[in-house]
Amino acid sequence: MAYEGAKPPYPLFIHLDGERVVVVGAGAVAQRKIETLLEYGARVTAIAPEATDLVRSFVRNGDIELVERPYEEGDLEGALLAVVATSSQSVNERVFQEASRLHILVNVVDVPSLCNCIVPSIMRRGQLQIAVSTVGAAPSVAREIRRSLESQFPAYWEDYIDLLGQVRSLVKQRIPGEASVRTPLFEAVGSAGIEHRLAAGERITPEQVYDEVVAPLAEERGL
Repeated sequence: MAYEGAKPPYPLFIHLDGERVVVVGAGAVAQRKIETLLEYGARVTAIAPEATDLVRSFVRNGDIELVERPYEEGDLEGALLAVVATSSQSVNERVFQEASRLHILVNVVDVPSLCNCIVPSIMRRGQLQIAVSTVGAAPSVAREIRRSLESQFPAYWEDYIDLLGQVRSLVKQRIPGEASVRTPLFEAVGSAGIEHRLAAGERITPEQVYDEVVAPLAEERGL
């Protein structure tokens, strides 16, 4: 199930909200992984004999569960994903073997041969997410590409994508028919240059976009 030396992995975004994720390790690296997993709504169980102060604060706040002992066979039961951040090769291998047997996604940090999934470098602007991966060949390059993307898609893109989603909902509510009927309307909204207006500081509502872009085109097409 390892991807090293095999065909490239299939890119896939996974909903983790409410899903059990086991993190083996609770040091500095595991801490960063836990922080990210919590952002995506995962139910995190950390397993390690020791933990950082921040990880312990997550426990006190009720954000995660901490099992203060070394990893044991059976710890992955019921998990969708396992993330391993330890310096022990034997632990890494044992977790990978259990995950493989149970068909659980597993990522052993910085050990591509003990992974069946990878965690990309992510550029995020609200609902817009762009994931970059070199399949472990050059992580620093992936990070540089992510930083370049961050400059290409400034903070206002979060508002832009949210606005497009709201306009899309209005169109689906008001324009009946097959999905193909609405496609040209969505394309018109996407090419209307709204992002440039937001970048200039203009406040734009979904209704405004609908009236300016969608309504005239819908009338023209007799929708």
